[in-house]
Amino acid sequence: MGHLNCCQALSLAALGTLLAQTPSASQRGKEQPVRIGYLPITDAAPLLVAHARKMFEAEGLTAEQPRLFRAWPNLVEAFVARQVNMVHILMPTAILLRYGNRFPAKVVAWNHTNGSAITVQPQIRSLQQLGGQQVAIPFYYSIHNVILQELLRREGLQPVLRPQGKRLRENEVGLVVMPPPEMVSALANRSIAGYIVAEPFNAAAETNRVGRVLRLSGDVWRDHACCVVLMHEDDLQQRPDWTQAVVNAVVKAQQWIRQNRIETARLLSREAGKYTPHPQAVLLRVLVQYDPVFYQHEGAIRHKAWRVPRIDFQPYPFPSYTALLVRLLQRTQVEGNRDFLRTLKPEQVARDLVDDRFVRKAITAVGGTSVFGLPKQLSRTEAFEP
Repeated sequence: MGHLNCCQALSLAALGTLLAQTPSASQRGKEQPVRIGYLPITDAAPLLVAHARKMFEAEGLTAEQPRLFRAWPNLVEAFVARQVNMVHILMPTAILLRYGNRFPAKVVAWNHTNGSAITVQPQIRSLQQLGGQQVAIPFYYSIHNVILQELLRREGLQPVLRPQGKRLRENEVGLVVMPPPEMVSALANRSIAGYIVAEPFNAAAETNRVGRVLRLSGDVWRDHACCVVLMHEDDLQQRPDWTQAVVNAVVKAQQWIRQNRIETARLLSREAGKYTPHPQAVLLRVLVQYDPVFYQHEGAIRHKAWRVPRIDFQPYPFPSYTALLVRLLQRTQVEGNRDFLRTLKPEQVARDLVDDRFVRKAITAVGGTSVFGLPKQLSRTEAFEP
């Protein structure tokens, strides 16, 4: 089957074809290796660090070299075809998979918090200046599309999907889907006015002096997730010990990253040569060299009291986040049939899409919620304030 076009929603027919050709978990045997699929963004860091530091092996598992993909639809296709069995994925895409395409997948943990930004051409100082221009997003079903559209509407700007060839009005902003690795060059050659995406592509634009950060995503939605750990539901049901070991490794990797940010940048860097094409200097800018005072002065941070890091790592998938995301997604423009979104009940999705049994045990095993600065009761109130 050919790759899905990065600008189109995943079709039920395409997924059905893949499902018909895919063996079940029981057919695949009990001791399958961990097969990771990822995009070269810092959201994937826990999966990659767990592999690099042999944390899967420490849990009695075997792990293959992670597979790098350039665009989200290609990663999703590989997951559906079971070429990979654990991925970090955009949380709205997980919603699309389970409810729009009825694919049996479950979120088992978060990968990170924050870690995305709106980056624009250097002369742009406000969202209003994006009127009449094009902005890139990584996928329609992304936290990036949700946050950007909320920000634009509050400024009186109208998002326009697939604007190629259209003459945009001053109050319209064209949204174009673009693989993250292509965004920096597109900004540099001025084919787009900006983009919203995960790190380190925002830091790369800053380092190369082709763009500036207009707003940090964590300053819009406090300590939100962008990517989550997604697994096949039958693995959770038929191989719970294997699943628990996988989640244990991811949680231990997040704990390690929090204490070893410089070494994390080195492990993931181009210089190390194993996981991403990003220079270590760019990764350090994201993970270590974060100056909130500078971003407050630039207007990228408006909620100083939140004290949010540029990116952080904790694994617990708060139900309140999932419920609010469903509500926001229901008023976000996306391409394709969106009828299924209207039928979703936010609290029910939070209970059904996410299985937190494994991550709760893993958090307890590493010392409890305080290790990640989480509330003891694992509940919170969402702060979404554009």
